[in-house]
Amino acid sequence: MSPSLFNKYKAYYKDNLILALPIVGSQIGHMTVAMADSIIVGQFAGTTQLAAVSLVNSLFMMVLVLGLGISYALTPLIAQANGRKDYNECGKLLSNSLIINVVTGFFLYGLIHFGTLLVIDNIGQSADVVAYSKPYLGYLSFSIIPLMIFQTFKQFAEGLGFTLQAMLISFVGNIINIIIGIILVKGMFGFEPMGVKGVGISTLIDRLLMALVMAIYVLKSKNFKIYLQQFKITAIDRIRSLQIFKIGAPVAMQYIFEISAFSGAAIIIGTIGAEPQAAHQIAINLAAFTYMIASGIASSATIKTGNYLGQKSFTDLRRSAIASYHVVIGFMMFTAILFVLASSLLPFLYTNDIEVIKIAAQLLIIAGFFQLFDGTQVVGLGVLRGIGDVNIPTFITFLSYWIIGIPLGYVLGFKFGFGVNGIWYGLTFGLLTASILLFWRFQQRTKLLVKESL
Repeated sequence: MSPSLFNKYKAYYKDNLILALPIVGSQIGHMTVAMADSIIVGQFAGTTQLAAVSLVNSLFMMVLVLGLGISYALTPLIAQANGRKDYNECGKLLSNSLIINVVTGFFLYGLIHFGTLLVIDNIGQSADVVAYSKPYLGYLSFSIIPLMIFQTFKQFAEGLGFTLQAMLISFVGNIINIIIGIILVKGMFGFEPMGVKGVGISTLIDRLLMALVMAIYVLKSKNFKIYLQQFKITAIDRIRSLQIFKIGAPVAMQYIFEISAFSGAAIIIGTIGAEPQAAHQIAINLAAFTYMIASGIASSATIKTGNYLGQKSFTDLRRSAIASYHVVIGFMMFTAILFVLASSLLPFLYTNDIEVIKIAAQLLIIAGFFQLFDGTQVVGLGVLRGIGDVNIPTFITFLSYWIIGIPLGYVLGFKFGFGVNGIWYGLTFGLLTASILLFWRFQQRTKLLVKESL
């Protein structure tokens, strides 16, 4: 990067990173829950139960992202209202979002309990893997409700620029989750070994505590007093609910199209065997860890974009967004190199099964290449979400993953004989497509905003 280009964006790098780093920490916290589950089960319960974690996470995430997408709608709306200094609107938006998210949490719990648990026997998976999956999925499904409460207050605080507290709560919660998980999975201090069911219980406890602490922080902190004057826990109105759904529903679909593509890949890989499925879980777990860092950068881009939109500072909006692209490209290049160089070492964090490690090492090399595309596409989604542009990006994600990525992966994997590697090649090309199209959309929309302001 030339010195003149660096100086042009230097102030935006600083502002974005100050806002992004705590969000990144919080996002890593969410990912650490799944990562810890995989490591604990892989080390103490074996390959079959690790495959069960892969299957459950694949099915669970397809439902969970519906709720996460709805909850994410609050952040750009709060950022825009705060940019206009409309503090009363912030409290009203929080009231509506809390009610919507709690109802959504109960709905999603019912969807898993009465839907996913009934069909899991009929998707071509190993009988042993399915047997271990059911109790784990049952505990995770109930954890959606406290997670949605946590998300409500987290997205509210982050929309106002208070990002550190959610990170700290996530960090402490993850320590509790890991400690309880090891105790229950391995069977310590008088507990019988529970295997994969133990990490389901530890995750539920973690999310209950996080929801309680985050809610108390927002409702009691003096930082939010001015914003909560119009907050009423039972207040809901049609206008603000529609605002939330107009952003939240398309964002939820964006996540569904992306996550379901990776979940669909896991299910397809599961028809090959338990070892490839366990290897996929290891590689996707590590890739998802770095994705969460990129997602944190994207979330800060959403907040800054919303602030600048509310202030009608469109040149700053564009420069801040481009700075976010620069940051995520630099980070993802670093992680890509790490994945390639350490591809044979990282799988040992999860398992000692040599066959699983061999397959996972190949997948991590592929993951190294799609890191760059994964990071830039999520930043593109974040910036566009900040300006309220969610419908066309939703179509782009559907096109990229389900029209291009999964079909191409299936053809390469089964018709051309590349197996699990071929499925990952297809996913990589889907991410590349999304990255290019979302960047084009960002350029088109933000240049138009600048032009109209002039």
